[in-house]
Amino acid sequence: MMDILQNAPRIGMGCWAIGGHFWSGDIPVGYSGSDDDESIRTIHASWDAGVRVFDTSAVYGAGHSETILGRALSGRADAIIVSKFGHSIDPVTRQMTGPRFDPEYIRRSVHGSLERLNRSCIDVMLLHLNELSVIEGGPVFDTLEALKAAGKIRSYGWSTDFPERVRAFASRAGFSTVQHSMNVFFDAPAMCNTAESYNLVQLIRSPLGMGVLSGKFSDGRVIPSNDVRSADRDWQGYFTDGRPRADLVAQMDAIRDLLTLGGRTLAQGALCWLLARGPNVLPIPGAKNARQAVENAGALEYGPLSPTVMAYIEQILQRPPEGEPRAR
Repeated sequence: MMDILQNAPRIGMGCWAIGGHFWSGDIPVGYSGSDDDESIRTIHASWDAGVRVFDTSAVYGAGHSETILGRALSGRADAIIVSKFGHSIDPVTRQMTGPRFDPEYIRRSVHGSLERLNRSCIDVMLLHLNELSVIEGGPVFDTLEALKAAGKIRSYGWSTDFPERVRAFASRAGFSTVQHSMNVFFDAPAMCNTAESYNLVQLIRSPLGMGVLSGKFSDGRVIPSNDVRSADRDWQGYFTDGRPRADLVAQMDAIRDLLTLGGRTLAQGALCWLLARGPNVLPIPGAKNARQAVENAGALEYGPLSPTVMAYIEQILQRPPEGEPRAR
């Protein structure tokens, strides 16, 4: 189906980081260093730079990301909002309290998101449980179809790295979008093929490898212990002991000159690599300040990397065959 995202500028803004802290037991699952006033300036800077797609979730900061986004985008009816549900949370303690995907919970979650976002309708609502089974997903998407019919959402999809889960529901009339991980470090050709087969928009999370591909950690800085990137390597995949993985830094350095051709920054080159992966690919890099927001949006001015540059990058990286997606 034709979806509002397919006509949007192809760089969005991810709003996980601006939600601030939240926790799963003792494990941080939010970003450190957020400031509400700076977050609003960042959203405004993204907007002024041409960004129209903003991705958030009910779980980010226990709803705080949605609240900040609603404040910043007040009166901007043409802003395109993507939100997600499926992780229940205690708003007082900011503790995640487990997966929830029963119909009543979904309806309440969407209602809460609408209130925090100050919207009468959410453009795209995504299931935020990566590994939910296809059998369990049936009633979820039935409920989303009913919410679409009621005018609460315009379309829906799934935030998952598993192509077979997408294929099970992609033929539904309201299913417009898959959100999945992909970046220069970790390609996702099977998901790309699935999305292209069903003409789905691909919202790309972790397009900058949780910040590694910005190059900002080359000064030796260490991630604070209350930041999601300090958590177990097998979960987040990009950092070890608060520092970028050495093997990823080596890969980044090997292709740095190719990514920065034509005056691109490293981050812009990484986003342009994604733009070259297909016309329905829409990266949603996070930003915590206006400078980052403007830099990210600036990738649109350069456009996709050329096929020749893409081929050189693949030769240098020599990727192994695509394996099983990491659990998220």
